[in-house]
Amino acid sequence: MSIDISNESGVEVDNAALIRLATFALDQLRIHPLAELSILLVDEGTMSAYHEKYLGEPGPTDVLSFPMDELRPPTDGEEPPVGLLGDIVLCPAVADRQAREHGRSTTEEAEYLLVHGLLHLLGYDHAEPAERAEMFGLTDKIISTWRPERPRGSS
Repeated sequence: MSIDISNESGVEVDNAALIRLATFALDQLRIHPLAELSILLVDEGTMSAYHEKYLGEPGPTDVLSFPMDELRPPTDGEEPPVGLLGDIVLCPAVADRQAREHGRSTTEEAEYLLVHGLLHLLGYDHAEPAERAEMFGLTDKIISTWRPERPRGSS
């Protein structure tokens, strides 16, 4: 798995832990180990600019996903897809604020958002109630499976 991460947020983040989680989640989703992913951590000003430019919404958001090759998890009997997954843009400052609202640590919130962003790259959405239930259910499943795998001291 080729995962590039760049932290331009000005906030200290455990990049290696995010890469481990992304690798774990992609393995759970049966994405080919040669697939490529980029993660960019940005400050609120940059996230606000992206949010407005790409979604027409004001202010910063927590995570944005920009799919490239429109890869999808394989169904039974299919070979795992290989290619460019795309880019996930995450704002640690927004994640920090949201963590308190969701009863999570900042690390747990960033992990949740990363998996959420990955699922968007793979074509999942939450516009309709059934889609929302599927996407958030899968996010919860991956995160709950990850918790015992998380390296000690990463909470």
